[in-house]
Amino acid sequence: MNDKTAPPKTVYEGKYLRMIERGAWEYVERTHASGLAAIIIAVTPEDNVLFVEQFRVPLQAATIEMPAGLVGDVHADESIEISAIRELEEETGWTAAHADVLMIGPTSSGMASEKIAFVRATGLKRIGAGGGDGDENITVHEIPRTRAAAWLVQKMTEGYELDAKLWAGLWMIDHHLDGTPRG
Repeated sequence: MNDKTAPPKTVYEGKYLRMIERGAWEYVERTHASGLAAIIIAVTPEDNVLFVEQFRVPLQAATIEMPAGLVGDVHADESIEISAIRELEEETGWTAAHADVLMIGPTSSGMASEKIAFVRATGLKRIGAGGGDGDENITVHEIPRTRAAAWLVQKMTEGYELDAKLWAGLWMIDHHLDGTPRG
């Protein structure tokens, strides 16, 4: 029996994650959501890119990320677009008139079954302060789009962990998936 046909065996199941063994592979999957997360690419009317800063326990470090969240963790039948707008509002205090899924792909295909949807949020309007839900302590950063990459590099030199998906998100602000410029 190979890894493709081996039956999955649950090694551990917690409140949010399950560890699976399938043949020679060990990986994790989510237990309470769809197995899909959304990363939100959002640029304000003032041409500022929205980033969030928060402490991440697995890394024991502060991270810089684009706003993101799980699809289906609040309402099981919630669409990717609605989940993305909800997370954007919760984390940043901005809402969006529109949300468009640009692409979906794995986050770490050798370790987890989770996939992520890159979602472009447009028609942004500030509705609150953001900062996350009750157990989150999120700092919102609004960085001019033309300085965003340099700001991220500066944050790396200051010791922040940067989500690698940031660079893909920045590229998607100005490009269609086929590489042609937006605009």
